[in-house]
Amino acid sequence: MSDEFLYLETIGRTTGLPREIEIWFVAHEGRHFLVSEHREKSAWVRNIAANPAVHFSVGSGEARESRLARTPATARALDPAIDAELVATISTLMDAKYKWSNGLVVELTPAPHSP
Repeated sequence: MSDEFLYLETIGRTTGLPREIEIWFVAHEGRHFLVSEHREKSAWVRNIAANPAVHFSVGSGEARESRLARTPATARALDPAIDAELVATISTLMDAKYKWSNGLVVELTPAPHSP
């Protein structure tokens, strides 16, 4: 199992304050993917539904200074009916990395770089 985590910062849907979680992830085709065990009931998923603008970084929880720079991104929950092939791919990648993939898949698409 990897010792790297993704640190996701959302904006609280009721407070408007930044909220950060540490979560397992996989990277695929320039995007990062997370799985919410509690699906739409997770606070971070509800925050994304209210405001899909997020920031994330990747690194070790034990060494904050080793994290990559915060990246602005747009988050969206994948719809298993519409995104079935992508959900299957991400589930396979999560199973290979963590031996777990049961939940709602969320995609983080980094914002385009500014010139």
